[in-house]
Amino acid sequence: MDAIIVGTTVTPEFRDARFMRSLLAASDDCIKVIDLDGKLAFMSEGGQRVMEVSDFNAVKGCPWPDFWQGEGNAEARSAIEAARQGRSARFQGAANTFAGNPRYWDVQVGPIIGADGQPEAILSVSRDITLIKEAEQRQHLLALELKHRMKNTFAMIQSIANQTIRGGPEVAAIKEAFTARLATMAIAQDILTQTVWAKASLAHLIGESLKGHSDMSRFRSEGPTVELSSRTALAMALALHELATNAIKYGALAQESGRIDIAWSVMDGAFAFEWRESGGPPVQPPTRLGFGSRMIERAMAGYFQGTTSVDYAVTGIVFTLRGPVEALTAD
Repeated sequence: MDAIIVGTTVTPEFRDARFMRSLLAASDDCIKVIDLDGKLAFMSEGGQRVMEVSDFNAVKGCPWPDFWQGEGNAEARSAIEAARQGRSARFQGAANTFAGNPRYWDVQVGPIIGADGQPEAILSVSRDITLIKEAEQRQHLLALELKHRMKNTFAMIQSIANQTIRGGPEVAAIKEAFTARLATMAIAQDILTQTVWAKASLAHLIGESLKGHSDMSRFRSEGPTVELSSRTALAMALALHELATNAIKYGALAQESGRIDIAWSVMDGAFAFEWRESGGPPVQPPTRLGFGSRMIERAMAGYFQGTTSVDYAVTGIVFTLRGPVEALTAD
């Protein structure tokens, strides 16, 4: 039934239009209609408020991509082109308000389809995410500061070790092993601070951990995108260091013909990792397990909540690790 206000019939169409105007005015999103040439045709009342527009007629008809700065300009043009072709697009970029105040926006762009099934205009919805971006920048600065402080800490520990561990060849070997492991920890810390200690890419961790041990052409690694928590990333970095050190002394990297294949996979909720050496001297099983071997075989199983094995095959060592996928990112 039609509503009656002061003796006047309000049609459903009028009521819906009034509701839509109220809705657009209440939203803090900047909702715009852009014509197929990329020019601004409409901006919601709420959008005018957040964009600090006092008179929309002063900006109506302006090329919308020109409001964006830097990479955002190219992103806006690309989004317009996608909408012309009937596709949606999304990007983030910087654009000042009309009063000149800097803002950062999350933008969704899509086609408005006409009666003929073809795009007749373009809808753009921009949300102000300036506060989120500012928080991200503060986190990034804190991560850089943490990285700087951690480097200083590692340098101090190394200096203390050099001053404390003195003696003959055996002690020198201990000091060398200790400082090398410390350097590996520093590399892993560097990788983690790039993501504010949230995660580390396994492929990137492998490359960074091994590049100081030998020519990287002697390593071949492959596997899907896998991310590690700070806990498992540090454990993996140390294990890779121990494996590479052993390969230099006794395994595949002890001869020019030696090669190392590293592969990992994720299937049915399980993670599998393999280090396989070939082309080196004949392998002899160790008579005793040192720190490195214990780290590889026992500690890794605990960190990854799974099982490990080391096969001292004559053709080359094969190390395998298996565990549940959820253990990769568990802290």
